[in-house]
Amino acid sequence: MKLNVNGASVDFEGDANTPLLWVLRDHLNITTPKFGCGAGLCGACTVHLEGEAIRSCSLPVSAAMGKRVTTLEGLPAALSKPIQDAWIAESVPQCGYCQCGQMMSAAALLSKNKTPSETQIVEAMDGNICRCGTYSRIKKAIVRAGNNIA
Repeated sequence: MKLNVNGASVDFEGDANTPLLWVLRDHLNITTPKFGCGAGLCGACTVHLEGEAIRSCSLPVSAAMGKRVTTLEGLPAALSKPIQDAWIAESVPQCGYCQCGQMMSAAALLSKNKTPSETQIVEAMDGNICRCGTYSRIKKAIVRAGNNIA
């Protein structure tokens, strides 16, 4: 099976029902998407499929065939740098486990809307769980990042 991950064509020889998360982590050594719940409920495994934030732990790799898969490493710098800088400026990470998934959901939102309202931020980030409770800092970081995207 052929996959397009972060702009590169890669081969996967395995079960088509394998969750995309495990293909990324175990076969391609891309470890930014994390295993959290295994049911698509926590957001730690968030990646982009055709630009949309999806939960890779509950998506079979067969559903990603012929589509663009993007992880945090594959985001364009014009989007990832303002997000990463905002995360640092707002002191978002504590334990950091959920942050790659949080940033991927934020990137999906900001790629479509650089000035989202608080309601739009909450809706876009719904389902991304932060055990450390940094939600108010995440919202501030998203606003900051949006203001710095060219």
